[in-house]
Amino acid sequence: MRRFLKIFLLCLTAIVVLLLSVTTGLYYSALHKFKAPDVSVELSDYPLTRWSDSLRICGGNYLLLNPDGLWEARISGPASERGAVLGLMSKDLLQNQERVFVDRIRQMIPSERYISILHKFIAIFNRNMVQHIPAEYLEEIYAMSLSCSKEYDAYGTPYARQLNYHAAHDIGHAMQEYMLVGCSSFAAWGAESADGDLILGRNFDFYVGDDFAKNKIVLFVNPASGYKYASVTWPGMMGVVSGMNECGLAITINAAKGAIPTSTAMPISLLVRHILQYAKNIDEAMDIARTCRTFVSESLLAASAHDGRAVIIEKTPDDIQLYTTGSNHIICTNHYQSGHFADNKYNVENIASSDSKYRFDRLSELIETNIPLDATKSVGILRDRYGLQNEDIGLTNEKSINQFIAHHSVIFEPEKLKMWVSTSPWQCGAFLCYDLNEIFASEDAAISSNAIESERIPADTLFLQHDLVRVESFRRQTAELRQAIEQHIVLPSDFLETYIDNNPNYYLVYDMAGDYELSQNHVGPAKTYWELALTKEIPHRSTKINIEKKLKRHDKK
Repeated sequence: MRRFLKIFLLCLTAIVVLLLSVTTGLYYSALHKFKAPDVSVELSDYPLTRWSDSLRICGGNYLLLNPDGLWEARISGPASERGAVLGLMSKDLLQNQERVFVDRIRQMIPSERYISILHKFIAIFNRNMVQHIPAEYLEEIYAMSLSCSKEYDAYGTPYARQLNYHAAHDIGHAMQEYMLVGCSSFAAWGAESADGDLILGRNFDFYVGDDFAKNKIVLFVNPASGYKYASVTWPGMMGVVSGMNECGLAITINAAKGAIPTSTAMPISLLVRHILQYAKNIDEAMDIARTCRTFVSESLLAASAHDGRAVIIEKTPDDIQLYTTGSNHIICTNHYQSGHFADNKYNVENIASSDSKYRFDRLSELIETNIPLDATKSVGILRDRYGLQNEDIGLTNEKSINQFIAHHSVIFEPEKLKMWVSTSPWQCGAFLCYDLNEIFASEDAAISSNAIESERIPADTLFLQHDLVRVESFRRQTAELRQAIEQHIVLPSDFLETYIDNNPNYYLVYDMAGDYELSQNHVGPAKTYWELALTKEIPHRSTKINIEKKLKRHDKK
């Protein structure tokens, strides 16, 4: 036995050493692949002629903060110039965005040692990403990264970090169980549009905390090659998640369920960027999507003025399908709809176990009620917080179209080249209108906001007056309750009553109230709360099963 244990320990040690050696080798190999592109960028060649808290100018490029809190940026020229000037003009915003992102990771993983391990894992995971990204975008990201902070160099060079951040959105898609993403979008045309023209609406529900969404940028790009385009983005993001080009091709992205990837390829946001910069219609968009390798499953809702309709490009790492509809509207949540993917095991499971199909059905109800659609009605749909048949399913429920987590909401009218972009909070503030005809036509634009005041869609005043305080209170109370559960803290006697009264139709308040009572060894009240949770609309099958397991576990106590 001793001899056996000795041999076993020697073998185990050898395996650990081998794994560490392989991991270290892969890590340093990954670092080599993230070396800077072969381009010379001197930031001194791009002097800022003006800098203030609300306006930055560099040559013919500018970044300004409009009165409604949105940043508007115009950049032009070759790749390295675009990246350099945008990085310089947004340097403080860029550094703050990274700080917010890293702080969020530190909240989730408080150990710096584990963060260091995570960084190495991500570097290895993303090691092949560079070879799938066009050189133009690598140069642009590199030039932008020269304005990044040195504070986080322990996690990699600024260039390597910014490349990895472009894949963070895709990794969030791959980890849908953590609900980093859950977007809803739709388009209508012909008889279902108020004037017969195309209209597209979307909520971009990518949530990394409220601070991450504070500095939104409406970016207008005039590249040296390809088409001009506009996107709604954030500091450091050179890809596109919601955008439209000068040809009237608008694209938004929605996560789909697929196998967990083992390494990266081209980030979805850079694929969409590539399409908008180099495609004018659906056929050309499909050709680009077919030739670019990505590493997550995704739906791209594409509305084309050239084609007069909208379609969904359903893409997996290994396959692609164009989905069309027989009606004059199309809906996209987070599952595939084409017959081609009907039997895909991940898609079948996603439809059965997530909130995607529920939101699809709710969008169907709302569109039918509001036909024919215009921009104002579309905004109303994106702001809707209720469940099927207008049932109150609780504030922030993931089955709602409006979960109060959206980074941004946007409306596109491709044939008119108009877009409306939401202002804070979430999609409940005013929507500002931008006319891309005017913006793209002017070479020497006046340094002022491009928003058209006469076409502003007003804020949701009822929400701001009544429910905003409830949402904010609910999130504070939830954080406090979670801490009490983890640390067995005794809360004031009226805490649970106040907590439930604030959001009485949401399953989570009862689920957490039950967990709190259990942490205080009050099994009976805990079971009562869990039973109440099961009477509410629960977004995920796994959550419902977990509550049922807790009840069963304590059934005889």
